[in-house]
Amino acid sequence: MRFVFFAAPLIALTLGISTSAFANDTAAPSEKVTVLQDQMLKNAPGKKALMIEVDYQPGQSSIAHKHQGTAMAYVLSGEIVSQVKGEKAVTYKAGEFWYEPAGSEHLVSKNASATQPAKLLVFMVLAPDEKVLIPLEN
Repeated sequence: MRFVFFAAPLIALTLGISTSAFANDTAAPSEKVTVLQDQMLKNAPGKKALMIEVDYQPGQSSIAHKHQGTAMAYVLSGEIVSQVKGEKAVTYKAGEFWYEPAGSEHLVSKNASATQPAKLLVFMVLAPDEKVLIPLEN
């Protein structure tokens, strides 16, 4: 079990906008992001929980980004390489997880394999008006 800062590929998505909206014309297609649950929290007024599944095809990666909300990720299958600014890149295998505090800059988030798919389950806590993903400028 490993526990480090997270910024999941987490998610090239602002509710209602697909990840491909953030990709540039020369990049490979972005990961597939599926919102599984979007629920206001009764015990935390002004906050909501968001559960997202992120599917990477072999060799796919997310754009560099940050999240306004706190995020936790769990690798469902395959292997994911993740790097948050100021930390070393880490490869997570199925069954491993990590945490990313709000505002962390996620520099690398990609499928570690060029031949096998990978899948993440991401849980976020954020305010309804906060963005799930903010692309970082180069």
